[in-house]
Amino acid sequence: MLFGEILGVALGAIRANKLRSALTMLGIVIGVAAVITMVALGTGAQKAVADQIQSLGTNLLGIYPGQMFGGGMHIASDVRVSIKLSDYEALVREGVPSFQNVVPELARNVQIKYGNKNANVSVVGTTPEYVPVNNYQVVAGRNFSHADDGSRRRVAVLGASIPDDFGVNGAAMIGQTIAVGGATYEIVGLLSAKGAQGFNNPDEQVLIPLQTARYRAFGTDRLRNLTVQVAHPDSINIAMVEIERVLRREHHIPPGGDNDFTIRNRAEFLTTFEQTTKTFTFLLGGIAAVSLIVGGIGIMNIMLVSVTERTREIGTRKALGATRSNILLQFLIEAVVLCMRGGTVGIVLGSGGAISLSKLAHWNTLISPSSILLAFGFSAAVGILFGLWPARRAASMDPITALRYE
Repeated sequence: MLFGEILGVALGAIRANKLRSALTMLGIVIGVAAVITMVALGTGAQKAVADQIQSLGTNLLGIYPGQMFGGGMHIASDVRVSIKLSDYEALVREGVPSFQNVVPELARNVQIKYGNKNANVSVVGTTPEYVPVNNYQVVAGRNFSHADDGSRRRVAVLGASIPDDFGVNGAAMIGQTIAVGGATYEIVGLLSAKGAQGFNNPDEQVLIPLQTARYRAFGTDRLRNLTVQVAHPDSINIAMVEIERVLRREHHIPPGGDNDFTIRNRAEFLTTFEQTTKTFTFLLGGIAAVSLIVGGIGIMNIMLVSVTERTREIGTRKALGATRSNILLQFLIEAVVLCMRGGTVGIVLGSGGAISLSKLAHWNTLISPSSILLAFGFSAAVGILFGLWPARRAASMDPITALRYE
């Protein structure tokens, strides 16, 4: 028998049992749709996390206070070592070539009031460089200036979520006043939105000039952290060495002593989160692939029933000259066609499901061509794997016994 004739016979057998074929494909349809949707969810989450961290900047180093240790034991938190403004000034004074900007953050959670409404948010005393270094845009008004900082003016730049807390339009707040810890500040600008990142929402903050925060708002020189923008990503390791050298000198740490500060590379956070979300994607895809295997078992079961029902047909074909390979190929084609048809329908349903979740539930989804090809190829592989045993059973039948079968 020619391949075209074998293919025609296989397709004819599928058409002759449309309902059973449709029900057999259902397992593959559900499996492929689940794989496409789950992988789209995982890939979307991975991209969302990467975009959020990229928006923070990957050529940034964060410097945070460390804990003091003595005799292998942690010392009480009231003697926690601090990062101070003198550390910031030392890093700026050094003028290390690998540094592009050094940004201090003097922050407290403070009660703010606008009109008759209150909110408790993070108020950050910093320099004007905070906005460009952290990839913010001023969408209304202006950023405060070095002149505002030097003169310790009470001016404030609002995060994107602050107007929502008070139920007003952000642009309409420009030029008005807001009470920060009981003192009145002029609102001069509004920042672009970044979106919540885990438990932290960078849009829920108010920026004020550093010297205003130090002398008029908080009365302290202890910083929450320092951010160093490195001139080039390739210089990050060099910058970390320079930061460590300067801060160890400022903190009078003897040679061999442990650092009382921590330097964190945001690019490492990106790598860690990407690996985590990639594992999450594989896990979701693996769970969904189980349903494909279940669908494959269903196909094998139906094909075994089909072989039993068509025993006399197999005997007739063999008596007319069909070889074992012809019979094997015929039943294998039936199984593969069922799986590939089910895979095609599953791809359409899975893609539609991922798009629906994105539109209706506002979940992050991303349908990648590789996941579609993987699901389609896996469905074909399921057809071959689970169709091979029934096909071999049909091909191994004795034609005389088959013709006598009732």
